[in-house]
Amino acid sequence: MRFLRSLSILGLVFALVAPLSAQLPRGRKYKEPPPTAHIEVTVIRASNGKPIHNAAVVFHPTKNDKNEGNMEVKTNEEGKTSLDMIPIGSSVLLQVIADGYRTFGQVYKIDGDSKTILVKMELPENQYSTFKAGSKADNAHTNAPQTQMGQAAPTDSPLLAPPAPSKKGH
Repeated sequence: MRFLRSLSILGLVFALVAPLSAQLPRGRKYKEPPPTAHIEVTVIRASNGKPIHNAAVVFHPTKNDKNEGNMEVKTNEEGKTSLDMIPIGSSVLLQVIADGYRTFGQVYKIDGDSKTILVKMELPENQYSTFKAGSKADNAHTNAPQTQMGQAAPTDSPLLAPPAPSKKGH
């Protein structure tokens, strides 16, 4: 009798303790991800405001000066794209790359649950060249170095002036 009473008390204790032990955390604790912002980016031509299709929009988020990786998305036919993965309170370097346009880059602070960004893409500037476009015959009229856009550089510049005569032996 005593054995049956002890067995029933033990069974009652086990029935009460078993659900409690299932609630105890095991291993690593679950860490809820931070809230994220909805970021919408529109990419247009600066010259006429028309959308740029298939532009690469690269997000480089940082939190506490720590790089959080990067994500790339493409714009649709309306020049728009969006992302819902950047944590609120972080900064993001937004980089936009489109064929035939100068690369765009700017840092934005993500301080709310949504952000709308308009990017106006510019045409690339002319590159500096020491040669004038065209044939050698076009450059036959001058031996002066050429500047950007093919104009002759001023010869009074100390960097372009001929070397001073040597004073050895005179």
